[in-house]
Amino acid sequence: MSKVAVVFWSSSGNTETMANAVLEGAKNAGAEAELFEASAFDAGKISGFDALAFGCPAMGDEVLEEDEFQPLWDSCKQALTSKKVALFGSYGWGDGEWMRSWEADAKDTGISLFCDSVICNETPDENGLDDCRSLGRALAQ
Repeated sequence: MSKVAVVFWSSSGNTETMANAVLEGAKNAGAEAELFEASAFDAGKISGFDALAFGCPAMGDEVLEEDEFQPLWDSCKQALTSKKVALFGSYGWGDGEWMRSWEADAKDTGISLFCDSVICNETPDENGLDDCRSLGRALAQ
């Protein structure tokens, strides 16, 4: 059985809703899965998981949240190069530039993203939640 961590930061609750759907997909696929708010996770926990999903909404000028999530991501990314990793998040403006930048940062670090990232505009609809569940299932395999 694989172990999956779903790590997220959310302001409005949209990315948290997505994180719960990722968790649900992983658990339904038979994984032992845990949900962590960004403030409750650190790089030392990575070794205990086979796969990790990181979720953060677009903030400001289409960037990751800068006070909690970006520092967490920066402290974790070197340890993620040998893990299954996926990204997800929500946005309220723009066209998803923050996710493309985040994916590029992951690839530049040597992280091979396991599956396509999931982004949702504002509150995730049922299609978006299905995509999140699929992401969780993929990480569980």
